[in-house]
Amino acid sequence: MPGPEPFATARLDALPLDPAYADEMATVLADPSLHTYTGGAPEDADTLRARYARQSAGSPDPAELWWNWVLRVRTDGRLAGYAQATVRGARAEVAWVIGAERQGLGYAKEAAVALVRHLLDGGTVRTVIAHIHPDHTASATVAAAAGLAPTEEREDGEVRWRLDEAGAGLG
Repeated sequence: MPGPEPFATARLDALPLDPAYADEMATVLADPSLHTYTGGAPEDADTLRARYARQSAGSPDPAELWWNWVLRVRTDGRLAGYAQATVRGARAEVAWVIGAERQGLGYAKEAAVALVRHLLDGGTVRTVIAHIHPDHTASATVAAAAGLAPTEEREDGEVRWRLDEAGAGLG
């Protein structure tokens, strides 16, 4: 199965996930506030390394692709967060996280807009979905900037946001 292709924005390089990023990402993702809307707690480098190894190996389901990227800020070479897409046929479910230290600088919006464009330009994905907690206004703003719109659908209490490429069938 094909792995994720790198992509870039004006300020960020989206690099395919590798377990080697675990030490730096453990620091980027260490703030417990990142879990306010999603639950869970920060993971240490060893736990992240094991998860990144599983994610990089790909889904055990050949019909599903796991594409994950770390986001490197070009000006200082440091990681700012990650973006991910689970691709099943013409549909991709996406998510993004920017570390607390780098929030409020527009990186999430920049990464999400580029991620959605990258997926749609790839020729296979026609529908992009994100699940966002109804109280997470920052993520809702990012999703809207990326072209997604809220639906009436809910999953695990989160609002399903959706973008259908023109002419795309419903996913």
